[in-house]
Amino acid sequence: MSASPAHTTGTPLAPEFSSPQGAGTDPRAAALVSAQGISKTFDVSAPWLNRVIERKPRQLLTAVDDVSFEIRKGETLALVGESGCGKSTVARLLVGLYKTSTGRVVIDGKDLSELDGPQGAALRRRIQMIFQDPYASLNPRWRVGDIIAEPIREHRLIEGKDAIDERVGALLQQVGLSAADASKYPHQFSGGQRQRISIARALASEADFLVCDEPTSALDVSVQAQVLNIMRDLQKARQLTYLFISHNLAVVHHISDRVGVMYLGRIVELAPKKTLFAQPQHPYTQMLLDAIPDMHMSGRARTPVSGEVPNPLNPPSGCTFHPRCPKAQDRCRQERPLLRMMASGAQVACHLVQD
Repeated sequence: MSASPAHTTGTPLAPEFSSPQGAGTDPRAAALVSAQGISKTFDVSAPWLNRVIERKPRQLLTAVDDVSFEIRKGETLALVGESGCGKSTVARLLVGLYKTSTGRVVIDGKDLSELDGPQGAALRRRIQMIFQDPYASLNPRWRVGDIIAEPIREHRLIEGKDAIDERVGALLQQVGLSAADASKYPHQFSGGQRQRISIARALASEADFLVCDEPTSALDVSVQAQVLNIMRDLQKARQLTYLFISHNLAVVHHISDRVGVMYLGRIVELAPKKTLFAQPQHPYTQMLLDAIPDMHMSGRARTPVSGEVPNPLNPPSGCTFHPRCPKAQDRCRQERPLLRMMASGAQVACHLVQD
């Protein structure tokens, strides 16, 4: 199975884009979200009768393999990597859309498995997701006011139609729309405006942890800047915590506090944004950054990401990146590197870097 490379276009964002420092830059802040050795395996076997007749074994695909990280309150952690690396699966594990095969997710000290119980409503209210395609995630038959009001009614945050309508209008204004837009339908808005509606819906339940699965990839550059500015302003005002999934390294550079690089279901490097972009240590991270076009004409050689992602049904032994790594050695082919803390403050899973 091949995968398309990450968008490393390096296209600068619109001039009006600002990048205020988030509260998550404080390393002493408490961890709001903790992924502890989470893995997710999918059964992609042929139907039972076909396997019996054709004498084929079961096939299991490990989309996420022993991933651990923490996100501090008020921080933005971005996950990047090529298509098929497991970023979106991690996002769905963190909001409870998928159950972990192994490991656990802890939100503010509470195990995410509690979402299934009667006490899970309060925890479920605090976690929301913003999807890649805003039009597909909004009910086309509902008015915008009803879409945003649904979480409020579901969690019984406000009683009374007038009070709910007032709250919906305030949320629309916070994301740069008008309270009068509540009476319209999703098809009457542009893509950027629909994504603003999705953000307003996520905030309606008074959530403090938002999982953003490529929320700006379907938007043009100027609209991306507007949406990202709104997200950062809301984060600063509400002390929101983000997990931000993206292919676009230019967007990641502006929105994130820390960056995790994923390859074939595993995190291979996790570092503060400035450290990762200035001194990438894992060969895969270096390849992703080298593929960014030289917009400043510095003269530094740019090398596109070579090769293709291996078949996840039959991953390579040892370090899964070794078939594409120009520095691979015999040890890389035999022994899986563990994610370890380096002197630079980055966590890297690479034998050569650790040695």
